[in-house]
Amino acid sequence: MFPFFKQEPQTDENYQTLLDNLTQTMNSLHLAYQNFENATDPELIDSYIYEVNAIQMRYKFLLCRLKSYETAEPLYESKG
Repeated sequence: MFPFFKQEPQTDENYQTLLDNLTQTMNSLHLAYQNFENATDPELIDSYIYEVNAIQMRYKFLLCRLKSYETAEPLYESKG
């Protein structure tokens, strides 16, 4: 109704799955950064750069999906 009132977060299964995937992706990104920082072989460094970029793209995708899910209009069933 009023845009300054925050809507209650979605609690259905799809929303929770998005949150879980986002958390898992954040953990994977953290691990990929750690591996990159500890790599000394040039080929490993290249592979971790690609891995970090791929995980960042997945993170951005999931974040956009989550935001669009949160801002989507709720669907109401009409009665009779």
